[in-house]
Amino acid sequence: MGNSGQEATGRGGDAGSAAGMKCYALIYYVVEDFVARRAPHRPEHLRLVNAAHGRGELLLAGALGDPPDRALLVFRAPDASIARTFAQRDPYVTKGVVTRWEVQPWAVVVGAEPSGKAPMGGAR
Repeated sequence: MGNSGQEATGRGGDAGSAAGMKCYALIYYVVEDFVARRAPHRPEHLRLVNAAHGRGELLLAGALGDPPDRALLVFRAPDASIARTFAQRDPYVTKGVVTRWEVQPWAVVVGAEPSGKAPMGGAR
């Protein structure tokens, strides 16, 4: 189980709306049969997710693909250490459900703050 825990160092635009805050994408690469294999660790994972969200660090999180082969967690923080620390403590990582992970800075161009407009094709 190798996890890269690498952070890219590229620059490009303001990645966050609050002074000194930037967005970081924590990308998980997961085992086959992820949905079944995560089950024993899901309550603790969700506890960590909800705690980070409640502190305002974690903006969005969820599995990618059908069936899922990755997951994306988007953090807003002064630096990447918040996302790295989250990954290092996440039972999905420590129990081997995540095979590797990386943190990338994300230069948000649109969407840092709600627009106030209803989405196309439906109401909120």
